[in-house]
Amino acid sequence: MPRLATACLLAAGAAVAAETPQTAAQWQDVAAADIEAAYQLTLENHPGTYDPANPDFVSRLGDARKAGLQLAAQVRDGAGYHAALSRFNTVLHDGHAGVGFLAPSPAPWRWPGFVAAWRGDSMYVYATVPGGPAAGSRIESCDGLPIAWLVESNVFAFQGRSEEPGNWWSEAADAFVDKGNPFIQLPQVCSFTLEGKPFSMTLAWSVYTDEMLRWRQQSYTGDVLPVGLSETRPGLYWAAMPEFQPDEAQRTAYRAMSSKLRAQPQRYQQADAVVIDLRGNHGGSSQWSLDFASALWGDEEVARRDAARTSGQQVWWRASAGNVAHVRWLVGMLKEQGNAQLAASINALADAMQQAMERNDKFLVSGTRAPDAASHTAAAPLAFNRPVYVIVPGQCVSACLDALDYFTMFPNTKLIGAPSSADSTYMEVRYQPLNSGLARVVIPTKVYVGRPRAAGQFYTPHITVNDLEWSTANFLKAIESDLKR
Repeated sequence: MPRLATACLLAAGAAVAAETPQTAAQWQDVAAADIEAAYQLTLENHPGTYDPANPDFVSRLGDARKAGLQLAAQVRDGAGYHAALSRFNTVLHDGHAGVGFLAPSPAPWRWPGFVAAWRGDSMYVYATVPGGPAAGSRIESCDGLPIAWLVESNVFAFQGRSEEPGNWWSEAADAFVDKGNPFIQLPQVCSFTLEGKPFSMTLAWSVYTDEMLRWRQQSYTGDVLPVGLSETRPGLYWAAMPEFQPDEAQRTAYRAMSSKLRAQPQRYQQADAVVIDLRGNHGGSSQWSLDFASALWGDEEVARRDAARTSGQQVWWRASAGNVAHVRWLVGMLKEQGNAQLAASINALADAMQQAMERNDKFLVSGTRAPDAASHTAAAPLAFNRPVYVIVPGQCVSACLDALDYFTMFPNTKLIGAPSSADSTYMEVRYQPLNSGLARVVIPTKVYVGRPRAAGQFYTPHITVNDLEWSTANFLKAIESDLKR
């Protein structure tokens, strides 16, 4: 069976045109109908329905339906619709499943004049307008409630997963973003501490500005550098990988990086360090990190270690009518694009899934779970053994986690930055538009069985960088300090 390079299959079909609801009753009806449809499509096509390693999946899916419908009955507008379906997602609790929106919430975002950031175990003011709480102030509580409680009730009840430390870095600051959710109470009076001195402020909420959006993104991504390999100073090389869903220019830049490594291996084997910068990365295709790792450490060594790492892993494709139809559509799309070789491989997958379905098998099983001979092969000394630092952002997920899987196969790698987010074992998603035209269902088509990185497992950095400013200069300072040690 083909090993697809991406963690996300392209979506078949387009959104169904529909009239936008105008009344509270219409919004309630649409929200309830979309939740019911999402429930049914997920039940029929998601690998978790029949996954023996996840016996609670169907019950959790039912809980998601119930929680979403409870809010749907109270919806009055588009913002409430978004909140009700978001609640369905958070109870389902899988970043690769649920409902995705086809348009932003119609409610204008508001903010209290500052943007927050989570660092370590606390919330801080990242940036502020004149007259607001000073940047660097620690936010202690709001309306008498601890800040962590506010984040749990106002943020993680509707987005993200609070048990993943990386989600606190990337999601928690939305406690100070008003997205129009009618099912939460916005904070009004908050207590802060700055340089050991406490103070309180009444928050003044106003419509967001472009500055707020820029600060919000920078608060958890820091400097996002363009794809490329540069020499920050003599002997220290910086490989920026902010995007694993690259456009054509970025694909060219990725290929150029790998070509540089292959063309002059001695140059990098004598480096003080190589920095792999994942700031801004939300996943996409694992092929780009695998190509880079192969160019840096050697094709044979990467292949050997990866084979040993995944020797007990299988892929189970969920053989449902909807999933087979999607893979058939993908074959046609690849043929139109002139990619006949990949189209043939995907067509073989579709045929095998169809045959499994006709046998009434719930899965097409690919791969064996016998130990690979590579796992018993003695490792040769690494040709490239210089220090490697991988900058990890809190939102690192999916193919970004695959990159960490590859890079951490080697003992000369250190992670620096924030804890990552985590994945379930359900992958290769497809999208199916709902009749409302407002959202689409996200459906994974396969499950990894025996994957070395367990469902919900995240990466913890060797060096945590709690600086409010995730600037290249601050990371360089931390790396230089570690090199001296």
